[in-house]
Amino acid sequence: MATSLSLRNTGSTGFLLAFAVIALLSFVLAVFVGVADIPPSDVIAVFTGHGSQQAQSVIMDIRLPRIVTGILAGIHLAVAGLILQSITRNPLADPSIMGVSQGATLAVTIFLLFTVYIHYSGSTTVAELPLEWLPAVGTVGGLLAGGIIYVLAFRLDLGPLRITLCGIAVGAVLQALAIGLIAGWGSARVEVLLEWLSGSLYARSWEHTAFLLPYTVVGLAVLPMIRRPLELLRFDASTARSFGLSYRRQFSLALLLSCALAASAVGTVGPIVFIGLIVPHLARFLAGRRSTLVLPLTIALGAVTVTLGDLAGRLIGQADEIPIGIVTAICGVPVLIALLRKTP
Repeated sequence: MATSLSLRNTGSTGFLLAFAVIALLSFVLAVFVGVADIPPSDVIAVFTGHGSQQAQSVIMDIRLPRIVTGILAGIHLAVAGLILQSITRNPLADPSIMGVSQGATLAVTIFLLFTVYIHYSGSTTVAELPLEWLPAVGTVGGLLAGGIIYVLAFRLDLGPLRITLCGIAVGAVLQALAIGLIAGWGSARVEVLLEWLSGSLYARSWEHTAFLLPYTVVGLAVLPMIRRPLELLRFDASTARSFGLSYRRQFSLALLLSCALAASAVGTVGPIVFIGLIVPHLARFLAGRRSTLVLPLTIALGAVTVTLGDLAGRLIGQADEIPIGIVTAICGVPVLIALLRKTP
């Protein structure tokens, strides 16, 4: 028994180390490869403090903040999807199921409408767009949408299925309002909003990384504390309470954490589709019966998926890069179908 347990732990550790290496390699690849053709020796020279000014600017001011921001956003969306799938007991749950993505979309749309179209109505320069406020605005919008679902869930005593349906309905209304505003706006500067809606890491800076990092640190610190409650939340309320779980409090904490992670990511990089839906399923498939591996695999796969997806969009589109949201949408469908075929 002890020998078997030791071998199992050794195998799990090796499995996680392998994925850590894959995550590191994807990061290194994204740093060394890009639209700007910089020799590997120049890239290495940048990190030793001897790189050219051009290489320094491309690597330190463009690629690195973009990659790190994407890694954090990928972790947020993947973990948020895992939590939502657990507490709603719905395998198709992701941040959009709670209206978080749609709430962020509506908030950003309203913000740009009033600040750009009304306040700067006579301006034609993109430089005056208040883009530095978009992450915070999107985060607030996503959290408010999640809050609406939370209030409805407990005031009406909704079960997981009805919470899901409620989230879909509220999300549809918020999305319709956002699309209506976009259609009625008619401004030539709406391309900024459309780029955000497609899910993009274009022009992401260290300020975006700094905005996401506190959410990442707090979220990953809280996750170990709610690991057991998350497992019990997979059961119905009466069963979970029979194990001594404070159902409402733990459900509320898990929902708040998932909404905060998702809203901050969507507010920063836009609604990147399929990350929150597919990554948790892929992590469970790879983990098999080793349930303790699901969370770390979700974190690693979220980071790797966004990093490689963004790299693919940059390389395929070259100067006219393909937003990562489009890449994940195209690649996500066959992956989801393959997982569904292999899942009993």
